Amino acid sequence: MARSNLYGKHLITTQEWTKEELIQTLELAEDMKKERFSDKYAVVLKNRSFLMFFYNPSVRTRQSFEIAATELGGHALFLEPKSMRLKTATSAGETIEDAANVMSRYGVGLGIRILEAKIGAYGEGDDLIREYAEYSDIPIISMAHDKYHPCQGIADVQGYRAHLGKELKGKTIVHVWGHGALARSHCSVQESMLICSRMGMNVRVAYPKGYDLDPQVCEWTKKNCAENGMDFSISHDPAEAYEDAHVVYSRNWMSADAYHDGEFHKEDEVKKALPYTDWICDEEKMKLTDNGLFSHPMPIDRGHEVSDEVASGKRSICVDIAENRLHAQKAIMALTMGE
Repeated sequence: MARSNLYGKHLITTQEWTKEELIQTLELAEDMKKERFSDKYAVVLKNRSFLMFFYNPSVRTRQSFEIAATELGGHALFLEPKSMRLKTATSAGETIEDAANVMSRYGVGLGIRILEAKIGAYGEGDDLIREYAEYSDIPIISMAHDKYHPCQGIADVQGYRAHLGKELKGKTIVHVWGHGALARSHCSVQESMLICSRMGMNVRVAYPKGYDLDPQVCEWTKKNCAENGMDFSISHDPAEAYEDAHVVYSRNWMSADAYHDGEFHKEDEVKKALPYTDWICDEEKMKLTDNGLFSHPMPIDRGHEVSDEVASGKRSICVDIAENRLHAQKAIMALTMGE
């Protein structure tokens, strides 16, 4: 069997893949979902192992990657860096260069998950993943880090294509900051902004002042929208961005100054966010949309980010998208690591 044009390619953000490569991945994921229990893709990773570094815990990510590897005929190996002798800023150990070189001899791919609580400044997770990519001979896949979550972004779009049609150009998605006590990473919403703008959607972002997202991501999103003749906008009103939207993506994220003195100050972030009770996605706001879908990467902070009525309503596609993580990741693994 032939290797794909994506064989050996890293996936750190969808912005670094061409639109054609993303469509190729989506179409394969859709067919893998359709053919899940047939033998069509059952030996794509036969006798191959995918290595997974979890700096942060997960529910969907570990399950979906392990099942994906199994259903492709391979194996996924769960690794915790804290149980390994790796060099850090405060301790001796093996360098990323040496670890990446050795692991390249063992596995056919390496996934890394590193989020807010395991870094001391925004961008450190992205730097770590890119250092692994520099020294690795196998594809490095972000399983969510402080800047991007490409597997989630692809699963999101797979869900929108299923519910709105494969041609998403001209549809509107609003990414609205959600009230809550979790001080979440920017990665899911930033990845969604990037990939949805690549797909030709109008992209809106709404958040309270002080919760600015990465300026580079906003600039890329604006450019992506312009290239498709679509609009990108930012609002600080908790309701106006819902107007005529086709998809509402409600998600809490940390403020722009969550890191200082080399630490993530979660308790301060929680105290800062709790007063913004008017930033809850509820049925009244959803009525402003064009019969909009409700999307969320999960886990959902019900009663804060979104009401139960919306999260469990008929227009909620959160569970569909969570399922898509399995199929999107199977497609990513097959294309970058398989025969």
